Amino acid sequence: MSNEQTKEVTQLLNLAKDGSEDFDAGRLYEMVFSQMHQIAENLYRRERTDHTLQPTILVNEAFMSLIGQDHIDWKSRAHFFAVGAQAIRRILIQHARKKHALKRGGDYTKVELDKAVNLTEDEGDQLLAIEESLKELEKVHERQAKVVEMKFFADMKMEEIAHALGVSKRTVEVDWTVARAWLKRYMAEQLMND
Repeated sequence: MSNEQTKEVTQLLNLAKDGSEDFDAGRLYEMVFSQMHQIAENLYRRERTDHTLQPTILVNEAFMSLIGQDHIDWKSRAHFFAVGAQAIRRILIQHARKKHALKRGGDYTKVELDKAVNLTEDEGDQLLAIEESLKELEKVHERQAKVVEMKFFADMKMEEIAHALGVSKRTVEVDWTVARAWLKRYMAEQLMND
């Protein structure tokens, strides 16, 4: 995205935040579609090969949920994409839970974070295990959970995460390291308890 496009996205987000009649949701969609589609593809690659939700559908649903929210204070373009990644993740989680409940009666599978990057058909429930672990991390350290969400699910760079969260890049790097260690330990404990 060029500097000019970045400025236009920021302007559109400010118009949306202010509830301006000049806000053009269609134009914003055109401007953010490519990057949101890349986020959806990154998440989609981690899903089963027979997944019924396509990246474009994920982008459409996520965009509609973002624009439909009242009183969101879009701090920046990076903030918009971080929240967009959350929306896409929620859609995938909701879909996985429905499918999982139908298939297996709600029994979660515990997995390691590093293995979840390459989901196969046999490992389709790993997203649910990561989601459960991420919720537990959020109870302990909310910002670290957000860092994991943005890095792992949205594939954002450390600088982008730092900007979205309003902290230094070094803080994000420390959060990422600590959160990964915490998640690995938590998942290992859950595997031992099963």
